[in-house]
Amino acid sequence: MLTLLQELDSSLNNTYFLYFVVGTIGLIVGSFLNVVIYRLPIMLQTSWREECQIFLDIKSEISTPKTVFNLALPHSHCPTCKCPIKPHQNIPVLSYLFLKGRCANCSAAISMRYPVIEVLTALLSILMALHFGYSIQTLFALILIWSLICLSFIDIDHQLLPDNITQPLLWIGLLLSVFHIFSDASSSIFGAIFGYLSLWTVFKVFKRLTGKDGMGYGDFKLLAVFGAWLGWQTLPLIILLSSLVGTVIGLIMISLGKREHSTPFPFGPYLAIAGLLALLWGPELNQFYFSSFGL
Repeated sequence: MLTLLQELDSSLNNTYFLYFVVGTIGLIVGSFLNVVIYRLPIMLQTSWREECQIFLDIKSEISTPKTVFNLALPHSHCPTCKCPIKPHQNIPVLSYLFLKGRCANCSAAISMRYPVIEVLTALLSILMALHFGYSIQTLFALILIWSLICLSFIDIDHQLLPDNITQPLLWIGLLLSVFHIFSDASSSIFGAIFGYLSLWTVFKVFKRLTGKDGMGYGDFKLLAVFGAWLGWQTLPLIILLSSLVGTVIGLIMISLGKREHSTPFPFGPYLAIAGLLALLWGPELNQFYFSSFGL
């Protein structure tokens, strides 16, 4: 009996240790995601501008030295006074609370988004650990959820889902299917194909009828990512859930005067939310959906 209690206590301690480690890593990764969310779109826009200038043979009239701008450089600094942020001022969440949301040098307000993304990343990381436990699935679920957070906020800011993130995710999903991590290879391959083609078809039909673009190509690619990771069986559920979430949030924002009827809105975050639900409870939600219709 004593041995059994000791084993149970050890198991509980190991479980809480997992949550602690995953949560801590989530906070650190969340801090890095803040950097990616801000810098990656600027890096892409700069690259596209340079490519267009080369293609059109346009030379910049102003000759300025090219500064290094990537995910590592320049080092973190206050956007207002340009003062470098010291390591002890860059601790996830704690530094924000200690500094009371203001720059230590010029007292400029620091956006609440930074600690929100850090906490969100930590909580969702712990949720992955709660659901999948000590398994290889937890590791890759963390990679997926961190990428989705990054994609969602970039889409909110710029209505852009960068290929730099969606394409690697697609190949990772296909590779995982070989080892049956989340889905089998057949379901994964058809999931990637149907995921892309389904929204692409909606896009083409909508454009033919209205002459307008209903969504971006990044949305097709993100749904293809979910098809590759979770199999084609989850695609109807993801499309349904993302449409419902998007409709509800859209109506709320319109009613609050936050958005006009004709204003484009990012669809990526709604796909991400639906994909997260499918990742965690896809079979159960599918069963509930079909049973509701007596199927």
